[in-house]
Amino acid sequence: MSRPPRISVLLPTHRFARFLPEAIDSVLSQDFEDFELLISDDASGDGSADIVHDYAKRDPRIRAHVQAGNLGMVPNWNWCLGQARGEHVKFVFGDDRLASRHTLGRLAALLDQDTAVVLAASARLVIDEGSRVIGRWNDLGASGRRRGLDVVRRALWEDRNVIGEPSCVMFRRAAAARGFDPRLRQVVDMEMWLHLLMKGDLAFDSEELCSFRRHPGQQSAANKSRRLGPTESLIVTVRYLDVLAGAARSWRGRIAFQNICHRRLYYSRKHSPRTAEIERLEAILAARIPPVRAGAFLFWHRLSKPFLNLGRSLRGLFLRKPSKT
Repeated sequence: MSRPPRISVLLPTHRFARFLPEAIDSVLSQDFEDFELLISDDASGDGSADIVHDYAKRDPRIRAHVQAGNLGMVPNWNWCLGQARGEHVKFVFGDDRLASRHTLGRLAALLDQDTAVVLAASARLVIDEGSRVIGRWNDLGASGRRRGLDVVRRALWEDRNVIGEPSCVMFRRAAAARGFDPRLRQVVDMEMWLHLLMKGDLAFDSEELCSFRRHPGQQSAANKSRRLGPTESLIVTVRYLDVLAGAARSWRGRIAFQNICHRRLYYSRKHSPRTAEIERLEAILAARIPPVRAGAFLFWHRLSKPFLNLGRSLRGLFLRKPSKT
């Protein structure tokens, strides 16, 4: 067997034939060349297989595979991860692309410079169906290293993926042996980053090295329509509850922690299916909320909800605003 490459670029795709050449070309044009590109077409049936095989004939770094039947989103990610041979792993989805020729080299350098870093990420461009830049996303601020547990707590505290989508990160393959949790859909990537950051730190590059495409056919849009968020937020919060509670040392911190538990519980009871497992997880959160405060939290939630909704609407308008460049 030949020497393993430094980086395994994993490109899972399903019915993205119109975007696929752009994604593949963005990888093949990298100035860092010690990589393999593993493409897994999840039985798309839209011409993707022909595109993948054509590219594989022209570049020996490409390993192409067309699944005989549809695996589904997360199983396809994990299939790719299981086939990876490189020290570092970089996902690029079939509808995304790398935004710079230096992406692989820059992210790999962040991992190579410090063995305590398990996850590297960058800011990203947001592009539309026509590959026009419509936004820039950066939740982590300036370039630099972040303590893993601090990022875990922030993501749980804010109940959102502050790191970014799979196409904007690179991580150590050895740290990701568990794979992505196939029970999740909406927050599956965020949960994986939390899992990794329990083992080490995050290094961040504030330059937009990757592009995330927003379009009606993407999986995240379908997930939101199915209202998976409250259920999966409950699962992830309980899974990392001790980490979240560890930051609540002052009395203000403890009240804020209990309020977070109340909000996760409120939305889960409102939207999650009534199963024994869901009720078990809800009971764990309920046990962290003193009964005397439960009523106060509910009153405050109802009072503040219109203002929170307004804030989300304003953020949405800002994110949809086209870039001037």
